[in-house]
Amino acid sequence: MKLLEIIKRISGFLALILTLLLFWSCAYWVTSWLFDRIHYVPADYVRQLINSLLGFFLFGFCMAIVANIKWVKSRQEKFLHPILQAMKMMAEGNFNIDLSYYRNQHQGRGHPYSRIVESIRDMAGKLSAMEEMRQEFISNVSHEIQSPLTSISGFAHALKNEELGPDERKHYLEIIEMESSRLSKLSENLLKLTSLESDKFLFDQQNYRLDRQLRRSILAIEPQWAEKQIHMDIVLEELTVTANKDLMEQVWMNLLHNSIKFTPRDGTIRVEALKASDNLLIIKIQDTGIGMDKEALMHIFERFYKADPSRNRNFGGSGLGLSIVKKIIDLHNGLIQVQSKPGEGTEVTITLRQTID
Repeated sequence: MKLLEIIKRISGFLALILTLLLFWSCAYWVTSWLFDRIHYVPADYVRQLINSLLGFFLFGFCMAIVANIKWVKSRQEKFLHPILQAMKMMAEGNFNIDLSYYRNQHQGRGHPYSRIVESIRDMAGKLSAMEEMRQEFISNVSHEIQSPLTSISGFAHALKNEELGPDERKHYLEIIEMESSRLSKLSENLLKLTSLESDKFLFDQQNYRLDRQLRRSILAIEPQWAEKQIHMDIVLEELTVTANKDLMEQVWMNLLHNSIKFTPRDGTIRVEALKASDNLLIIKIQDTGIGMDKEALMHIFERFYKADPSRNRNFGGSGLGLSIVKKIIDLHNGLIQVQSKPGEGTEVTITLRQTID
């Protein structure tokens, strides 16, 4: 196949050279005849220059005539029609295009439009994948919004019943308040994730004590882990890091909330921060919670992913927390790894570059 392609290229090049020589010869004969008629012969340099310009003019003129021949134009349109049709379909949002015409009829990569065809096919594939992600994102957002809205609407309608007792009315109002808070949190997380994924997102970094930040985060959510009587095992070395303080605080809060959420009463959560070799900081958050299987581990950083939707309805959450965590760690050029087994808990390990004084 390669040898045939090389032969075709050489043949095309030779044909072009022969065509140019032919038109240059024609120009030479025409100018010679003209000079004889007017009884004037210019210098050799001027004569050669006139011959060359006239030869190229005749070549271009003949090519223009050939290009406008109906058979040639129809053949060109036949070649271009599938490409134009494919681009029209893509502009209309249909990325299921078929350009097999060039592969079947014109021997694939040997076709003069093969690079254009491959580029269009690659573009269609990428746009199709982006469209699927967009539709899935919209579907997930719609589902997450619809659930609390249904609860709010249902319980608001139930409150119209004048026969409701004070306790029932208070219970319904608490549910409405909880679902409203859930909607607010979902909106906040969506805005945060959109902001983090923006190409124009900029953030300041500063030097600060990472161990103090972790300790403050743990104390800030003490009511949650104290209510479940969870034992907090904390091992924090004195560590300094260069990072965005607010973003990293959200990382620790999201991870700690997850651990508390999925750790049963009287369980244990271990938070460890230490210095590793090569100026690296290792932060581990390990719990004795319900854990995850291998399938869930493959998708935990995807937006709206929930390992067990029925289980997560009981625990709450929108499936955006770990997506935000992953994005923040990536922005800091860090690394996040998760290990887990069903019934054996989960360990999240984050690696950050340490400040060099």
